[in-house]
Amino acid sequence: MKNSIFFLALLIYTSSYSQISFTTEGFISSGQYNICAVDMNGDYLDDIVSINSTNIQIFYQNPDGTFTEENFTTTPAENMPSWSLAAGDLTGNGFNDLLYGGGSGVTFMMANEDGTQYEEVSFPQFVFSQRTNFVDLNNDGHLDAFVCHDVAPNVYYINDGAGNLEFNQGGIGDFPSGGHYGSVWFDYNNDGLQDMFMAKCGGGIDRRTNQLFKNNGDGTFTDVAVEAGLDNPHQTWSAAAGDFDNDGFMDLMVGVSSFSDGGHALMKNNGDGTFTDITAGSGFDIFSGTSTEHATYDFNNDGYLDIMGNSSTIFLNNGDMTFTPVAAPFSSASIADLNNDGFLDAFRSGTIHYNDGNDNNWIVINTQGVESNRNGIGARVEITSALGTQIRDVRSGEGFRYMSTLNTHFGIGGDTEIDEIVIKWPSGIVDVITNPDINTAHLIIEGQTLSVDENTLTNISLSPNPATSLITINYSENLKGSAVAVYDVMGRTVLRNTLESNSIDVSNLNTGMYFLNLNSNGQTAQLKFIKK
Repeated sequence: MKNSIFFLALLIYTSSYSQISFTTEGFISSGQYNICAVDMNGDYLDDIVSINSTNIQIFYQNPDGTFTEENFTTTPAENMPSWSLAAGDLTGNGFNDLLYGGGSGVTFMMANEDGTQYEEVSFPQFVFSQRTNFVDLNNDGHLDAFVCHDVAPNVYYINDGAGNLEFNQGGIGDFPSGGHYGSVWFDYNNDGLQDMFMAKCGGGIDRRTNQLFKNNGDGTFTDVAVEAGLDNPHQTWSAAAGDFDNDGFMDLMVGVSSFSDGGHALMKNNGDGTFTDITAGSGFDIFSGTSTEHATYDFNNDGYLDIMGNSSTIFLNNGDMTFTPVAAPFSSASIADLNNDGFLDAFRSGTIHYNDGNDNNWIVINTQGVESNRNGIGARVEITSALGTQIRDVRSGEGFRYMSTLNTHFGIGGDTEIDEIVIKWPSGIVDVITNPDINTAHLIIEGQTLSVDENTLTNISLSPNPATSLITINYSENLKGSAVAVYDVMGRTVLRNTLESNSIDVSNLNTGMYFLNLNSNGQTAQLKFIKK
């Protein structure tokens, strides 16, 4: 069934703060769960997804901001998204799949090759699901799934690249009775790997103490919350992760669902693996509203990330790590650009809250992975303008329950040009685009700014990968006498040598991801490997 949708009741909602206002429109949808607004068909226009047990209703956004409805009949879903929903492309076919997080288990709805139907894949294990995410856990270029477990250690599903998923439990949040509520994936230490902050709630102090899991680069994670200063026992269901002061490091606003064990905490990333509590004077210290949902977006396009999710309030970022609370017509919602105008809107419970916008300029970056996962989830996107440098991490699953846009949105205020866009992909590839147009969206395909010429070695690889001690460069010729250099993810040289054979000893390297540059008779190659 396809038809153009129409809208009901119109309400103009204007905040007392002149930079942000919304127009609210009723929206007809037939599903029980209206918690998803994300591009579903690979055209990078955000769509609206409504779910019930035997149907996926998608309102595909058209370039003019209107929508076209299509319904997909499914087998009865064994688990519904009663707690959360995530979206991502598990098979790389250009159509996003869905992950339903229910109170009894997990169900995936997998899009077929041409996006004309969805197949249910459910797992038998009991999972009291809370936040769900799609993320490449082992950095193999395939998108995996992560699910917070409320009453047991967390679970995750490793993807073989064809959408075949393997159930795993433990290793990333192992408290025996759970308390795992809100996982947010972000690169807190700028090493190119996705780390995870775990918002915890309920029970004794040991159960509800928040955790920070550092990605070791080999598929394992270490809780470093104590040394990072994030091991607080706040009753929280979610946290907002973003660079609030545009200093190049991701900060956190740990929002509480109850004041029984302390209030909201604004945590500044010091850039050395630690965070400092700067809540006093920030605006969050005098705010008494609570929420289960906290996320960050630049709603007024001024170049600074705002924070939503507190009792129908948006905290507008003043640019100096202080925030001004303003009333909003929603407290929690899916955030996406639902009329293709460059300003972020909100969708919840059959209602669209359109952002009325202002005169500020903007740019949207849409990421399409090649060696990395198709969505580019885990990529670090940076833009530089007169305002300075802003950063975003592409991630699936913000806040606690809702699924929001995978498109990367930046406001640039009154700046009329952008010097460059830099995308650091999970694969290690870096794309740089100079002087891009503003007030438009750009599709960046991984590696599109790189060139392969006659001086580039081809048909070359490394094994084993991951490696423990000796790594072999697989190439048809003997590489004796060739120059090799190894760099870490921060660009530092950690090994330099002249080859005696096609093998190199990496046993002295620390665990993590590295890049090997090879020069053989004037021809070069760059290869990525992981040291276990």
